[in-house]
Amino acid sequence: MASLLKSLVDPRTNWFARQHMKAVSQRLRHYGLRYDDLYDPYYDLDIKEALSRLPREIVDARNQRLKRAMDLSMKHEYLPDHLQAQQTPFRSYLQEMLTLVKKERAEREALGALPLYQRTIP
Repeated sequence: MASLLKSLVDPRTNWFARQHMKAVSQRLRHYGLRYDDLYDPYYDLDIKEALSRLPREIVDARNQRLKRAMDLSMKHEYLPDHLQAQQTPFRSYLQEMLTLVKKERAEREALGALPLYQRTIP
């Protein structure tokens, strides 16, 4: 059952998944974003922790891409075509660190230790 679900969402084997990935890639290229830029650090504390562990240059580049995308969206414009061609929307910079953070959290929970971070209500 799990292999069936994986084959349904894998763009290499499923035509519909490939078309969806192509459409998402096109939208991300319009604004100069990467897929990992869409993760919200306020939604998931693992993402916030992973972002805090990344080098400062990567986080600054992410913030610059997000600001540029918001600016373009407010102006109802897209990136110029020559810049869109240079974009790499599915080149990941966050997934490895996010996987590490999730493994550490699962290990802490398995050992019965307190979490490193807890959600607080303002």
